Amino acid sequence: MGIWPVGKGSRLNRILTIRWSGQLTDGLFQSALASFVLFSPERAPNAVSAALAFSVVLLPYSLIGPYVGTFLDRFSRQRIIRNCNYVRAVNLLIIAWLINNSSTGIILTLFVLFAFGVNRLILSGLSAGLPLLVKKEELIAANALAVTGGTIWVVIGGGIGIAIKNLLSKSVDADYADAVVVLVAAMGFLIAALACFRLKKYEIGPSEHETSREVRGYKEVLEGVTILRSHPDALRGIVAVGIQRGGITALTLMALLLERNSFNDPQDPDAGLAGFGMALAIAGIGIGLGAIISPYGVLKFGRHRWMRLLMFLCIPPLIVYATQVNEITMIGSAFLVGLCGQGIKVTNDALVQSKINDDYRGRVFAFYDVAVNAGIVIGAIGAALLLPDNGVTATLPIVIALFYLFGAAVLMRKATFAPSTK
Repeated sequence: MGIWPVGKGSRLNRILTIRWSGQLTDGLFQSALASFVLFSPERAPNAVSAALAFSVVLLPYSLIGPYVGTFLDRFSRQRIIRNCNYVRAVNLLIIAWLINNSSTGIILTLFVLFAFGVNRLILSGLSAGLPLLVKKEELIAANALAVTGGTIWVVIGGGIGIAIKNLLSKSVDADYADAVVVLVAAMGFLIAALACFRLKKYEIGPSEHETSREVRGYKEVLEGVTILRSHPDALRGIVAVGIQRGGITALTLMALLLERNSFNDPQDPDAGLAGFGMALAIAGIGIGLGAIISPYGVLKFGRHRWMRLLMFLCIPPLIVYATQVNEITMIGSAFLVGLCGQGIKVTNDALVQSKINDDYRGRVFAFYDVAVNAGIVIGAIGAALLLPDNGVTATLPIVIALFYLFGAAVLMRKATFAPSTK
């Protein structure tokens, strides 16, 4: 018996279809937003504005995420995911209209916030329901397929969005081209919603005894946190993933500014967008490899040692990057940090799924998302404080390397992170 749950008759493909089609579409949407907000000639970004763009789409869900997570443990996750995709498709129609009218104010921001918040709820529901479709020993490989495949599809979707935009820009203005990309994305979310019909109403949870219980508000959120406190290795793993993702966010902002304002002519934003897309594609390859090797790394080293080793391995490429900031070291560090980071993420997802009972899994994964979002926001704020507008600095990679060292040497030390028994 293999460790990859993709054999004939596998039920995993039902959830993969929903996740991957949605994340391909998310890549289309994000590429249109990046083009409209950060790569327009009249809207040249600096470190603060780029960091604000990252933070503003994450903070609202970070505030409500733990609460809405309780609904994933009480109502049909299949229905929640399906209806959220319907709602998001409609929401993108409005965003397309706003972009076509060159709206950059609070109204557009609110609709974008809503779109990202709904997306996080969808992904939390899919992660909470995944263990019900595979065997326990297949969890790491299943997460490698689901999470990493989704990330790769986001990158592919971003590339398709950039290609559509560049093709249309030859005959129409840039805002109209971005609006068309968002319209295509709206159709993609409709497809993701229709894919939900392949799942039965309660096939990905919750179980019948859970749905019979009343929702008791914020007290249930605290119960999810209490459950995590009784599994300190899972909690430490979540914090480690948050630190790692925060570092990746800061590096992404640095790459954005470098490609937009240093490696390419600031007056040629399309060249900057193309360079940034190439860097993301290389990072996506690293992400894919990190997921592919992780099931085998876990078999050899065990989950806890594998995650700790990967955190240590994030550090050397950052030191090299700090000593010589150029496109080669930028892409190299993106590849290696992406590889190690995704290995940590998929392994910890399986760790949490295997430790947490389905009664609490929706709330725990909602908290997990909030913790990762907090890391991303902190990484964005740190980047805004340390990055010059041209993106050229050795300080930021060194600071990130120090945080990764703290995560590996202190947070994930064997005495407190590894399980007491094998």
